[in-house]
Amino acid sequence: LMDGHRVIEFYGAKDSPIEKYLDIIRHSPVFPVVYDANGTVMSLPPLINSEHSKITLDTRNIFIEITATDFTKVGITLNILLTMFSGYCAEPFAVEPVEVIYPDGKSIVYPDLEPRTMHTTAKYLNGIVGIDQSSEEIVALLKKMSLEAAVENADKGEISVKLPPTRPDILQECDIAEDLAIAFGYNNIPRAANSEATVGVPLPLNKLDDIVRREIAMAGWTEALTLSLCSHDENFTFLRRTDNGNEAVVLLKPKSLEFQECRLSLLPGLLKCIRENKMHALPFKMFEVSDVVFKNPERPTGTQNQRRACALFSSSSAQFEVTSGLLDTLMTALNVPHRKQAGGYYLEAADIPTYLPGRSANVVRVAENGDKIILGSIGVIHPEILRNFELDYPVSSFEINIEPFL
Repeated sequence: LMDGHRVIEFYGAKDSPIEKYLDIIRHSPVFPVVYDANGTVMSLPPLINSEHSKITLDTRNIFIEITATDFTKVGITLNILLTMFSGYCAEPFAVEPVEVIYPDGKSIVYPDLEPRTMHTTAKYLNGIVGIDQSSEEIVALLKKMSLEAAVENADKGEISVKLPPTRPDILQECDIAEDLAIAFGYNNIPRAANSEATVGVPLPLNKLDDIVRREIAMAGWTEALTLSLCSHDENFTFLRRTDNGNEAVVLLKPKSLEFQECRLSLLPGLLKCIRENKMHALPFKMFEVSDVVFKNPERPTGTQNQRRACALFSSSSAQFEVTSGLLDTLMTALNVPHRKQAGGYYLEAADIPTYLPGRSANVVRVAENGDKIILGSIGVIHPEILRNFELDYPVSSFEINIEPFL
C-alpha cells in the first residue's frame, strides 16, 4: 500500500515518463483520485490510470475524465472528444451527462454543448475577404462550413453565427471571414490593387541600432551575435556579481544548464566567443549590439528588454585606451561630446566588481536638463573573470545602454 507522498516518490524516478507531470500536484495539500461506485480506483490524475479502467477492443461504455490546470482548455477538449466519439455510439450523437460537485458545494453538469453566438456584419466580412455578397448569400456560404448563420437585420447587414462546440478555433470575426473565404473559394476572389499605399520606415530604436553597429564596424571591430540565454553562473558568479533575486528572468524548466536565464549583460557571450576562438591571432576586437532582459514589475509582462552596445579588446595587454577610444568614437558619431555639461558624457570612477579595482568607471551622460544618466561601465576585466571563462590574455571592455540616445 502507498499513500499519496509515496506515490510521488515512486513515480518521481528520473527514468519515469510520468515524472514531468508530478509538479502539477507535488505541493498540493491533497492528491486527486477517482473511484467507481464499488470504491475501486479508476485513476490518479494527472499521473496514471488504473488497470481497472483500461480500454480494450471489447469496451462498450466509456467514461471520459479529463485533468488539466486550465479550465477553458478542459471544456474544449471534452467537447471535441465527446462530439467525435458520439458518432460511433449505439444511438448516434447521444452522450450521458455527468454531475460534478465541487468542494464548495457548487454543482455543474457536463458536458456543455450549447453553441456560442457571435455577431458580425456583411460589410465587415466582405471587406476582409474582398468580395461583394449579400447577407443572404453570406449566410448560405457559412452554412456550407457547418456554421449555423442567420440574418438578424437585413437593412444593416447584421448576421448572427452560432458556433458549434467543435469550433473553438473561431475566436473573432476575422475567423468567420476566413471560413467565408474558404466557402467562396480563394480562386474565385477577384484580384484588386491595394487602394492604400503605405511607406515602411524603421523603428527609431532599430535605426539607432544600425548607426551604432555601422560606426563600430567601420572602426575595425568584428560583430558577434551571441545567444540571449545563459547559465546562472554566467549571469552572476562568473562576473563576480551577487544575485539578489530581483534582476534575472529565470526559465521555469530549462532543458540545459547552459540556458537557465535571460542574459543581464552582453559581456558573457563575447567572452565565450573569444574562448572558442583562441586559435586565431591576437588581438580580439569584438562587439555586439543587442538586447538584455531583466525583471520590471511595472510592465504587464513583468520583464523589460534593453538595447545595449558592448565591445571588448583582448591582447597581450589590456590597452584600455583602445576601448576608451572606441567609446569616444561612438559618442562623437552620436553627437555626444566628452564634457560634463548638458548634452555631453564623461567617465566617473567607480568600484565595479567586474573590473580591476581602480581601473573601472561609469559612463555618465548629462541630459539637456542637467540630469545625470549612468549609461553603463568601462574598465579592465578582473583576472578572476578571465579564469572563469578560461581566457589567457587581459581584456578591456565597455557596455552601455543606447536607448537614452533616442
